[in-house]
Amino acid sequence: LRPLFLYVQCNQNPFFKVLRSLFFASKSERILEIFKKFLQMFSDYVTMFTLSRRRERMKQYQNYIDGKWVDSEKKITIYSPINQEELGNVPAMSQEEVDKAMEAARKALPAWRALSAYERAQYLHRAADILEDRKESIGEILAKEVAKGIKASIGEVDRSAHLIHYAAEEGLRVYGASLEGGTYEPAAKTKISLIRREPVGIVLAIAPYNYPVNLSASKIAPALIGGNVVMFKPPTQGSISGLLLAQAFADAGIPAGVFNTITGRGSEIGDYIIEHPEVNFINFTGSTPIGQKVGKLAGIRPIMLELGGKDAAVVLSDADLDHAAKEIVSGAFSYSGQRCTAIKRVLVVNEVADQLAEKLQTEVEKLTVGDPFENKDITPVIDEQSAVFIEGLVQDAQSKGAVELTPYKREKNLIWPTLLDEVTPEMDIAWEEPFGPVLPIIRVSSIEEALELCNQSEYGLQSSIFTKNYPLAFEFASKLEVGTVHINAKTQRGPDNFPFLGIKGSGAGVQGIKYSIEAMTKVKSVVFDIQ
Repeated sequence: LRPLFLYVQCNQNPFFKVLRSLFFASKSERILEIFKKFLQMFSDYVTMFTLSRRRERMKQYQNYIDGKWVDSEKKITIYSPINQEELGNVPAMSQEEVDKAMEAARKALPAWRALSAYERAQYLHRAADILEDRKESIGEILAKEVAKGIKASIGEVDRSAHLIHYAAEEGLRVYGASLEGGTYEPAAKTKISLIRREPVGIVLAIAPYNYPVNLSASKIAPALIGGNVVMFKPPTQGSISGLLLAQAFADAGIPAGVFNTITGRGSEIGDYIIEHPEVNFINFTGSTPIGQKVGKLAGIRPIMLELGGKDAAVVLSDADLDHAAKEIVSGAFSYSGQRCTAIKRVLVVNEVADQLAEKLQTEVEKLTVGDPFENKDITPVIDEQSAVFIEGLVQDAQSKGAVELTPYKREKNLIWPTLLDEVTPEMDIAWEEPFGPVLPIIRVSSIEEALELCNQSEYGLQSSIFTKNYPLAFEFASKLEVGTVHINAKTQRGPDNFPFLGIKGSGAGVQGIKYSIEAMTKVKSVVFDIQ
């Protein structure tokens, strides 16, 4: 109270004036009125003081461009989906600032590509070591920024460090080749072609919010080891985590201009960076509608697209139902279903549908809901707009006769895990990607009907099949129109050295460390005559 007493002694202070009038008031009603006014003014002061101090403490993040951390006049404030806590500000770059960053990248390309793969690998190893050392601090920010469980968040950073190490090593195994013309025709027997892989140039890497570190590293590391320079656009919600990843590369001493970051509003720079004439390759992960737009804007430039999915788990009558139920629930509800590879529908034959539904219900009811820092299974989805969309799919299914095996419940952007039975193809949830903790069960009469429903989807990312009949599983896999099929296991990405791809509306190109390096390098043939 002493500081407050000293504060109100000043004649220039409004609180003092109110107190002085309080002492000279003649009526008790007037005293009460003035005292209420004083309390309101004091409350307003405390509020302003608290907000001012919070802004002072709020981290001001910067972009890494041409070897320097630089700011922009405009800012974007990042809030936590958990409790709307202000986490910090990131720059909202202008198109002119993007141009300068692109110019820096282009100038850095010749010297970087001239380095040996071994020399480039040393920078990646140092960045990975730094990332591993900082996994707890970065994981904490990541958990706050995208509402992911703290254990999973730290694990994502650790996984990314391992990915970067592996990419550095894999880059040393990208060998050239030679061909002799005589193997094609006698007239060309003296001709030899030396075949090398060269960088494509400037790679624009655009990452999603759900894995803001790992899915960024999976684009950046293969691009860099291949001799490319990188323009990295982290997701807006996830941009702080992305910038902390960039800091690891900066602190590793990567040469100026080789690795640059771009943060900003999509309305101002979104299309601009994709259409930018300096960009030679676009590596994008995000929704299918945005991916389709990226493809149109890219023109004839090469692209890599990782988009949406409607991954099915097909369960046959001879499946181990206990194992299938555990795998399906893990695959469907991990990170609240906000994964392109999440199981998003179950197709089960009628003979075992009741049994499987009961076992799935038991597993779903075990899931915990709440705070990511308590490592709950189900945490808030990324924003309330997403929650409203998910709710719309549930309501449509409810209105058309779906049965809730676990009750649907939502508080703002926190949705309880929902299991829907008796879902039919007439319901939107049978086809649309909820990107949330909702799993529909569709009962089918045969494996042929399951295959037909799987292949009718606009997506083609992954599927699972649960059966003890492996020849049948392989035959089924060969007929599925997806990039990856898992037998007796949940759909998932990885390990990161495996090929990862989607067809139809799920993407274009093949990822996976080796495949990503190959995608972001181009073949050059040098032909000479030995005679």
